[in-house]
Amino acid sequence: MKLRQSSKWIQVGLFAAVAALAAPQVFAQDTGGTRVAVVNSEKVFNESNLAKAMQTRLQNEFTKRQNDLRDAAQKIKSAAEKLDRDAAVMSEAERVRRQRELADQDRELQRKQREFTEDLNQRTFEERAKIAEKANVVLKQIAEQRKIDLIVQEAAYASPKADVTDDVIKALNSQK
Repeated sequence: MKLRQSSKWIQVGLFAAVAALAAPQVFAQDTGGTRVAVVNSEKVFNESNLAKAMQTRLQNEFTKRQNDLRDAAQKIKSAAEKLDRDAAVMSEAERVRRQRELADQDRELQRKQREFTEDLNQRTFEERAKIAEKANVVLKQIAEQRKIDLIVQEAAYASPKADVTDDVIKALNSQK
Protein backbone atom coordinates (compact mmCIF):
# COMPACT_ATOMS: atom_id res chain seq x y z
CA MET A 1 0.00 0.00 0.00
CA LYS A 2 1.08 3.55 -0.54
CA LEU A 3 0.01 4.46 2.97
CA ARG A 4 3.30 6.03 3.97
CA GLN A 5 3.50 8.25 0.89
CA SER A 6 -0.07 9.49 1.13
CA SER A 7 0.15 10.05 4.85
CA LYS A 8 3.14 12.37 4.38
CA TRP A 9 1.03 14.75 2.28
CA ILE A 10 -1.82 14.61 4.75
CA GLN A 11 0.60 15.28 7.57
CA VAL A 12 2.16 18.23 5.73
CA GLY A 13 -1.31 19.73 5.27
CA LEU A 14 -2.18 19.30 8.94
CA PHE A 15 1.12 20.82 10.02
CA ALA A 16 0.70 23.78 7.70
CA ALA A 17 -2.75 24.46 9.10
CA VAL A 18 -1.54 24.24 12.71
CA ALA A 19 1.48 26.41 11.95
CA ALA A 20 -0.68 29.03 10.26
CA LEU A 21 -2.93 29.18 13.30
CA ALA A 22 -0.09 29.23 15.82
CA ALA A 23 2.29 31.63 14.05
CA PRO A 24 0.52 34.92 14.94
CA GLN A 25 0.39 33.90 18.61
CA VAL A 26 4.08 32.99 18.63
CA PHE A 27 5.18 36.34 17.29
CA ALA A 28 2.77 38.28 19.52
CA GLN A 29 4.22 36.88 22.75
CA ASP A 30 7.16 38.18 24.71
CA THR A 31 9.68 35.36 24.46
CA GLY A 32 11.42 36.26 27.71
CA GLY A 33 9.40 33.87 29.87
CA THR A 34 7.78 31.69 27.25
CA ARG A 35 7.95 27.97 27.94
CA VAL A 36 8.19 25.89 24.78
CA ALA A 37 7.80 22.15 24.21
CA VAL A 38 8.05 19.98 21.11
CA VAL A 39 5.99 17.05 19.86
CA ASN A 40 6.89 14.66 17.05
CA SER A 41 3.49 14.06 15.52
CA GLU A 42 4.78 11.43 13.08
CA LYS A 43 5.86 9.37 16.06
CA VAL A 44 2.40 9.85 17.62
CA PHE A 45 0.77 8.79 14.33
CA ASN A 46 2.97 5.69 14.14
CA GLU A 47 3.46 4.47 17.69
CA SER A 48 0.27 5.21 19.62
CA ASN A 49 -2.29 2.46 20.14
CA LEU A 50 -4.79 4.61 18.23
CA ALA A 51 -2.45 4.67 15.24
CA LYS A 52 -1.89 0.93 15.38
CA ALA A 53 -5.66 0.36 15.56
CA MET A 54 -6.08 2.74 12.60
CA GLN A 55 -3.60 0.72 10.55
CA THR A 56 -5.43 -2.50 11.38
CA ARG A 57 -8.81 -0.99 10.46
CA LEU A 58 -7.48 0.32 7.16
CA GLN A 59 -5.82 -2.98 6.32
CA ASN A 60 -9.02 -4.88 7.10
CA GLU A 61 -11.04 -2.43 5.04
CA PHE A 62 -8.77 -2.32 1.99
CA THR A 63 -6.98 -5.69 1.80
CA LYS A 64 -9.71 -7.40 -0.22
CA ARG A 65 -9.80 -4.60 -2.79
CA GLN A 66 -6.02 -4.57 -3.01
CA ASN A 67 -5.93 -8.33 -3.57
CA ASP A 68 -8.68 -8.06 -6.21
CA LEU A 69 -6.67 -5.41 -8.04
CA ARG A 70 -3.52 -7.54 -7.87
CA ASP A 71 -5.45 -10.55 -9.21
CA ALA A 72 -6.94 -8.48 -12.04
CA ALA A 73 -3.48 -7.19 -12.98
CA GLN A 74 -2.14 -10.74 -13.02
CA LYS A 75 -5.01 -11.88 -15.28
CA ILE A 76 -4.31 -9.05 -17.70
CA LYS A 77 -0.60 -9.90 -17.70
CA SER A 78 -1.35 -13.57 -18.36
CA ALA A 79 -3.77 -12.68 -21.15
CA ALA A 80 -1.16 -10.39 -22.72
CA GLU A 81 1.45 -13.15 -22.58
CA LYS A 82 -1.01 -15.61 -24.15
CA LEU A 83 -1.79 -13.10 -26.88
CA ASP A 84 1.92 -12.68 -27.59
CA ARG A 85 2.36 -16.45 -27.87
CA ASP A 86 -0.75 -17.00 -30.00
CA ALA A 87 -0.52 -13.86 -32.18
CA ALA A 88 1.33 -15.66 -34.97
CA VAL A 89 -1.49 -18.18 -35.49
CA MET A 90 -4.41 -15.71 -35.12
CA SER A 91 -6.15 -13.84 -37.84
CA GLU A 92 -5.44 -10.11 -37.99
CA ALA A 93 -9.00 -9.25 -36.93
CA GLU A 94 -8.88 -11.63 -33.94
CA ARG A 95 -5.50 -10.27 -32.82
CA VAL A 96 -6.70 -6.65 -33.05
CA ARG A 97 -9.92 -7.51 -31.19
CA ARG A 98 -8.02 -9.16 -28.33
CA GLN A 99 -5.53 -6.28 -28.16
CA ARG A 100 -8.45 -3.85 -27.79
CA GLU A 101 -10.00 -6.02 -25.09
CA LEU A 102 -6.72 -6.07 -23.21
CA ALA A 103 -6.38 -2.28 -23.56
CA ASP A 104 -9.93 -1.82 -22.27
CA GLN A 105 -9.27 -4.15 -19.33
CA ASP A 106 -6.05 -2.30 -18.56
CA ARG A 107 -7.81 1.10 -18.59
CA GLU A 108 -10.52 -0.27 -16.29
CA LEU A 109 -7.87 -1.66 -13.94
CA GLN A 110 -6.05 1.69 -13.86
CA ARG A 111 -9.35 3.46 -13.07
CA LYS A 112 -10.02 1.04 -10.22
CA GLN A 113 -6.47 1.51 -8.92
CA ARG A 114 -6.94 5.31 -8.91
CA GLU A 115 -10.25 4.93 -7.07
CA PHE A 116 -8.59 2.58 -4.58
CA THR A 117 -5.79 5.06 -3.94
CA GLU A 118 -8.22 7.96 -3.55
CA ASP A 119 -10.42 5.97 -1.17
CA LEU A 120 -7.42 4.84 0.85
CA ASN A 121 -6.07 8.40 1.05
CA GLN A 122 -9.46 9.74 2.12
CA ARG A 123 -9.92 7.11 4.84
CA THR A 124 -6.34 7.60 6.04
CA PHE A 125 -6.95 11.33 6.27
CA GLU A 126 -10.18 10.77 8.21
CA GLU A 127 -8.54 8.37 10.65
CA ARG A 128 -5.50 10.60 11.15
CA ALA A 129 -7.76 13.58 11.75
CA LYS A 130 -9.45 11.64 14.57
CA ILE A 131 -6.07 10.87 16.13
CA ALA A 132 -4.93 14.48 15.68
CA GLU A 133 -8.09 15.73 17.40
CA LYS A 134 -7.48 13.49 20.41
CA ALA A 135 -3.77 14.34 20.44
CA ASN A 136 -4.56 18.06 20.44
CA VAL A 137 -6.77 17.61 23.52
CA VAL A 138 -3.94 15.74 25.24
CA LEU A 139 -1.42 18.40 24.17
CA LYS A 140 -3.60 21.11 25.67
CA GLN A 141 -3.85 19.15 28.93
CA ILE A 142 -0.07 18.69 29.03
CA ALA A 143 0.47 22.38 28.29
CA GLU A 144 -1.87 23.39 31.11
CA GLN A 145 -0.37 20.93 33.61
CA ARG A 146 3.21 21.97 32.89
CA LYS A 147 2.44 25.65 32.23
CA ILE A 148 3.79 25.43 28.68
CA ASP A 149 3.03 28.45 26.51
CA LEU A 150 3.77 26.92 23.14
CA ILE A 151 4.04 23.39 21.73
CA VAL A 152 5.77 23.12 18.36
CA GLN A 153 5.40 20.23 15.94
CA GLU A 154 8.38 18.87 14.00
CA ALA A 155 11.07 21.26 15.21
CA ALA A 156 14.39 21.19 13.38
CA TYR A 157 16.08 20.68 16.72
CA ALA A 158 14.78 20.28 20.25
CA SER A 159 16.37 19.34 23.51
CA PRO A 160 15.11 15.98 24.77
CA LYS A 161 13.81 17.70 27.91
CA ALA A 162 11.48 19.83 25.74
CA ASP A 163 10.06 16.79 23.90
CA VAL A 164 6.59 15.76 25.13
CA THR A 165 5.96 13.14 22.43
CA ASP A 166 6.25 10.12 24.71
CA ASP A 167 3.91 11.76 27.22
CA VAL A 168 1.34 12.35 24.48
CA ILE A 169 1.58 8.72 23.37
CA LYS A 170 1.21 7.49 26.96
CA ALA A 171 -1.83 9.70 27.50
CA LEU A 172 -3.42 8.56 24.23
CA ASN A 173 -2.73 4.93 25.06
CA SER A 174 -4.40 5.30 28.45
CA GLN A 175 -7.61 6.59 26.84
CA LYS A 176 -10.41 4.27 25.86
